[in-house]
Amino acid sequence: MFGRFMPTEGKFFDLFNQHAELCVKGSKEMVALMTNFDDLEIRVHAIEGIEKQADTVTYNTIELLHKTFITPLDRDDIHKLITRMDDILDLLEDAAQTISLYDVREITPEAKRLAELCLACSEKVKAAVGLLHNMDNSREILSICEEIDRLESDADHVMRAAMSKLFRDEPDVRNLIKLKAIYEILETVTDRCEDVANIIEGIIVENA
Repeated sequence: MFGRFMPTEGKFFDLFNQHAELCVKGSKEMVALMTNFDDLEIRVHAIEGIEKQADTVTYNTIELLHKTFITPLDRDDIHKLITRMDDILDLLEDAAQTISLYDVREITPEAKRLAELCLACSEKVKAAVGLLHNMDNSREILSICEEIDRLESDADHVMRAAMSKLFRDEPDVRNLIKLKAIYEILETVTDRCEDVANIIEGIIVENA
């Protein structure tokens, strides 16, 4: 009974928003990296820095979770949401480092398109997370989650076509291996965005 009179901690939503903004920043850096290789190492370093900031936000969220008696959402949902969001930036960092370490000299239109879809998904994640503080927004949130699902499907199609073209037309086996790895990592970014959308949909079902 007394629990209903205890204040809930609203700072979780601020932390979600901070992390979602970093996901968008990291995705923008990835698109910029794919657009211009002249400043490759600068972009890679920028993505690594953004990922470290996101790690801090994730740590602060989990620490707050341990300290908070009454949470605005289910504790497990809070933990799943922030860790899945963190996966997005972990994978963006993996993609950037792979491009650098594999000494990729030229990127394909398909890789750039996958990076653009990562950005589109991240922007939708940010939009959905930004509305999560108020369950009156549930219809709009669910609509955004459907858009994330559609974008993830688009990324699937792009990757399948890219893989087909790669195995059909790429004569250099080493280059094939490099590009295959990059395609797979970038497509997985959109998978993690879809995971976030699924978690948010579950939160809406439980709380709306």
